[in-house]
Amino acid sequence: MVSGQTIGVAGAGSIGCFVGGMLTAGGRRVALLARPRVIAEIEASGLRPTSFEGFDQTITRDRFALSENPGVFENAGVVLVTVKSADTAAMADVIARHAPSDVVVVSLQNGVGNAAVLRDRLPGRRVLGGMVPFNVIALGNGRFHRATSGDIVIEQDEARTAETLSVPGLKVRPTGNIEGVQWGKLLLNLNNALNALADLPLRRQLAQREWRRLFADQVAEGLAAIKAEGIKPVSPTPIPFGWLPSLLRLPDPIFEAVLGRTMKIDPEARSSMWEDLQHRRRTEVDYLQGVITGIADRRGLDAPLSRRIVELIRRAERDANGSPGLTPEQIRAGI
Repeated sequence: MVSGQTIGVAGAGSIGCFVGGMLTAGGRRVALLARPRVIAEIEASGLRPTSFEGFDQTITRDRFALSENPGVFENAGVVLVTVKSADTAAMADVIARHAPSDVVVVSLQNGVGNAAVLRDRLPGRRVLGGMVPFNVIALGNGRFHRATSGDIVIEQDEARTAETLSVPGLKVRPTGNIEGVQWGKLLLNLNNALNALADLPLRRQLAQREWRRLFADQVAEGLAAIKAEGIKPVSPTPIPFGWLPSLLRLPDPIFEAVLGRTMKIDPEARSSMWEDLQHRRRTEVDYLQGVITGIADRRGLDAPLSRRIVELIRRAERDANGSPGLTPEQIRAGI
């Protein structure tokens, strides 16, 4: 990345605004490509990234570029793609038209197939896969709050892009196995849909054994599918995936003693899929549970819980009433 070039954020929603805000606070030149609603909010209040760890800074409008015009990418050395998975191809076409030919494109999206889509639509450009472990909540008035912990991980490259993107409060680590890292994150993200259906803060949900048992069954189903594909997921936590289902099923007091204190989660944190339902937006369930059911179809496996959750999320999207506030028993009832 050449000194003086900007870091573009393609699709500045919750993750994009938080990451862009932290990069700006760390002294990087940043250009946010955002929707008019987000632009109006930031124009009125500034950009305020905050964190459960205590970071809180309002960044004035003159310190970064903000537009719905992709021309803001004309001098970008790096473009971070933070759109929903379904919008990846369209955003790749925007980058192709407006960013320099030597730009480095980094996918900071949920799911496991986005980097491949970007490479297909951006031949000749360097595309790096990535994984964002933490959750960001849009709280209004330009505030984007990081509610869970973890470091961003991106594919290692000779240009040391991870080092370029690291700033105080936002560490970016390189990896030689981004595929394993992304599959590991997908397994943990299977809880996104459960949290969206529960209408509970993540910490309260995970404090209840019946919700954890449901999550454990989801992880076990996902592991079976991934194993059939010959993929070895890398756990984003110190806990090996082979142990996780059993640990999640522990009684509440034991779980709290063993793992509860290590869960760095804001008391009000919820999943991005819950936020999508609340705002009547289409979710990414096809890129999470839908990936597991797709493998099951190809491999002749059973994935009844994943299929049930896809069905319930689709129903909630159609009803457009936000989270249905289901219990674990109601979720299991249709299996």
